[in-house]
Amino acid sequence: MNLGSVIQVVSTATKDADSISLPHRLLCDLEEHTPVVIEGTVRGRQAPKVGNPSKTDTPTPGNTTVVTGVEIKLENIVSLNAFPSDLMVSEDKVFPPEQRHLQIRHDKKTRDALRFRGKAARFIRDHLADEHGFEEFETPLLFKSTPEGAREFLVPTRQPGLAYALPQSPQQYKQILMASGIPRYMQIARCFRDEDLRADRQPEFTQVDLEMAFASGKDVMRTVEETVKALWCKLLDANELPAAFPRLTYEQAMSRYGSDKPDVRLASEIRRIEYMLPVDLVSKIGPLTSPIVEVLKLSVSDNANDTRKFVSNFMDSPEAQPFIHNPEGQPGIFIYDIRKPLQGLQPFGFEAAEQAEEMLELQDGDLVVLQARKNAPFAGGSTPIGNLRLALHRSAVKQGFLPAPEGFAFLWVTDFPLFSPTTDSDPGQGGSAGISSTHHPFTAPKTPEDVDLLLIDPLQVRADHYDLVVNGVELGGGSRRIHNAKMQEYVMREVLKMSDERMKDFAHLIEVLRAGCPPHAGMALGFDRLIAVMLGRESVRDVIAFPKGGKGEDMLVKSPTRMTEEQLQTYHLRLRD
Repeated sequence: MNLGSVIQVVSTATKDADSISLPHRLLCDLEEHTPVVIEGTVRGRQAPKVGNPSKTDTPTPGNTTVVTGVEIKLENIVSLNAFPSDLMVSEDKVFPPEQRHLQIRHDKKTRDALRFRGKAARFIRDHLADEHGFEEFETPLLFKSTPEGAREFLVPTRQPGLAYALPQSPQQYKQILMASGIPRYMQIARCFRDEDLRADRQPEFTQVDLEMAFASGKDVMRTVEETVKALWCKLLDANELPAAFPRLTYEQAMSRYGSDKPDVRLASEIRRIEYMLPVDLVSKIGPLTSPIVEVLKLSVSDNANDTRKFVSNFMDSPEAQPFIHNPEGQPGIFIYDIRKPLQGLQPFGFEAAEQAEEMLELQDGDLVVLQARKNAPFAGGSTPIGNLRLALHRSAVKQGFLPAPEGFAFLWVTDFPLFSPTTDSDPGQGGSAGISSTHHPFTAPKTPEDVDLLLIDPLQVRADHYDLVVNGVELGGGSRRIHNAKMQEYVMREVLKMSDERMKDFAHLIEVLRAGCPPHAGMALGFDRLIAVMLGRESVRDVIAFPKGGKGEDMLVKSPTRMTEEQLQTYHLRLRD
């Protein structure tokens, strides 16, 4: 028996109240949930009477052992710290974030999720080491400020004007390890980004970080894919994953699903349709000149009236507001109804309605959605119709028209643009070229042809980058890195137009690459997100012991705190309005 085991303790009152033992009185007076020390005699346990099960016959928290063959006859009991009577605990009690300790103690799902997280971390460490030869190295948390693409947390020092930065990732240190003769590095690393928060983001987060010397992106993808399959098989008993995860290019993902992290479990795919639509219909869809118009079919019901009810409920919901107020035009919504002229597609005209019917394989009650967008190359992570696709599916599930999607649909998304247009409000890499690295400035161009494009049209360059996606969630991303110092300096100085001052921030990396750094590639998996997906949780906060809230605050310990005047003076800081 060990800590966490459950055993029955027995104390019996006598009929004579005056002769009741002190231990029994103490036991009766104890508040529930009080930690105690018990002394007694271990004896064989009698089987409970039929229809009168004891508490040790009921389900217990995960990772506990129920001792059923013996029990303890109470002889002495000492309270270690009485549970206060002003704290109310009941089976349906919901504790606020300010009482995170009670959330964890009294919510079995939370405890199980945290234990599952620990098991996953141990498995990944052991598997990468034993099956793939990785070695674990710790990298510093006190780093320096370098413009990699996200906002940083700064840590002031007592030396005037000097500050550390908490790392956005161990990216530069793991590349330095590749130049240091380490063939395969891994770490379950803590990372920090001062970003706007949402359900899948935290200011501090954990990632499974790895890098491989003398390796290509394909080598990394094979290693990660095998590890993920082994993890799913071990902890979820999932033995039906595909032999190889499907692959889509960024262009394919955006055009077919309107997202660079598509949920391919949802059957509806997006098609271009502007070439077959009448000019007057295109002009009514939105204010854009010569737009791209895309179409989406959603089979909500085989009854057109039910589909109308679904559409009405959705359009009246808050989820529809971003699409109604889209500056590029509201969606055009049609319901395929065999009782209507041209089956409800009159604005299409006879020829276009017939073509759309054949292309989309329309059935009675199908929802047909048109959405316009600018006639320009894809940029960013989604399109309006891609976002609408997800919102409509969520609403259909919520309203009971469609079942919730099940299972795990993995895929790789590749061939991202190496650079993206940027604005002054984007953190970027601090260059003046009007573009920034889509992921970070250390990613290599994919092919020799892409290297040539660096000189003439950087926005056309494809990155040797790859994202692992499951069920519409980006689990992680990686790339082959630039290992040549001259190319790295060219990208930073000539393509991104970094200033001399910014270039100094990366002088250490340029020098490391110059010292015969081998080709290398790597990846980082978002560990918090990975666990949330495995357990079917909506938010990563559900799988983190002490998550931050929506404003980056820890409600239990009340952080962050306001600096005192003494602290401001120590670190040579001054508050400004």
